[in-house]
This record gives sequence, C-alpha cells and structure tokens, in this order.
Amino acid sequence: MRRAWILIVLLLVPIIEIAVVVRVGQQVGALLTIGLLLLITGLGIWLVKREGARAWRALREASSTGGLPATELTDAALILIGGTLLLTPGFVTDVVGLFFVLPFTRPLARSLVQTLIGRQVMLLEMARSQRSGTGGHPGAGGPAGSAGQGPQVVRGEVIEE
Repeated sequence: MRRAWILIVLLLVPIIEIAVVVRVGQQVGALLTIGLLLLITGLGIWLVKREGARAWRALREASSTGGLPATELTDAALILIGGTLLLTPGFVTDVVGLFFVLPFTRPLARSLVQTLIGRQVMLLEMARSQRSGTGGHPGAGGPAGSAGQGPQVVRGEVIEE
C-alpha cells in the first residue's frame, strides 16, 4: 500500500508542478516566471546554508550534554528535505521546502513529522506484539512469572518543556 502512495506522489508531483509553472507563466510571462524560480532557488540555497549551520550547532550542543537530540535531528532532517525540495524546480515543491526550512514554520513541520513517526512506531510495536502472542499490548511480557520473557516494558510519554 505504501509503495502505491509513493508511486502516485512521484507521478502527480511533476504533473502538478508543470501545470502550476505554465499557469504562472501565462499570468506573468515566461521571463518573470523563470526569474521567480531562480530567485526562490537562490533564496533557498542561502536559507538552507544558514539554517543548516544553526541546526548543526544545536545538534553538537545537544550531543555534548549527553541528552537525546531528537528535536535537533528532526530539524536537521527537515532542513535537508526542505533544501532538496527548494532545489527542485517548481513552485509547489518550493512552498513545501520553505515550510520545512523556515525557522518559524519548522516547529509545526517538526510536530507533524514526530506525530507521524510516533504513530508508525506504535503500529509496528502492536504488530510485533501480536506476532509474538502478547495479545496486542506493546511491551506486555506475557503472563506473570513466565520464564524467559525478559524485562517488562512500561509505555509512557515524554513531555519536553
């Protein structure tokens, strides 16, 4: 199912991009459209360099304190993906890329990504526990006192202040 979605996206994105570029070109002219695309690409390169350096510094600082740099890693990934989208010709990918890279929209993108990853982890844990016969409860170690089950896992939520 996931492969089908990836295929659909890979087919639809170029079609949508071409349609939007043609429409913008009809409205403002071909020369201005090309200029806008080049301007956004240049702005994107500058922004990715700046935000990438900030993310790298934050990642190094978080790593030096011994904590888990989850936020910093997510930001670095968003900047990398956003930069790739900004270098891809087209207005739609530029808007999504800017959403990932801009410092005032990245927290929202980070929250969405972390929520999606959290859901995937939960689904994988549930599937794994169902395969192992623990009744669909992730981390459940089976009946009490059963030999060889290992430590009991208590699920929780980490809240960052």
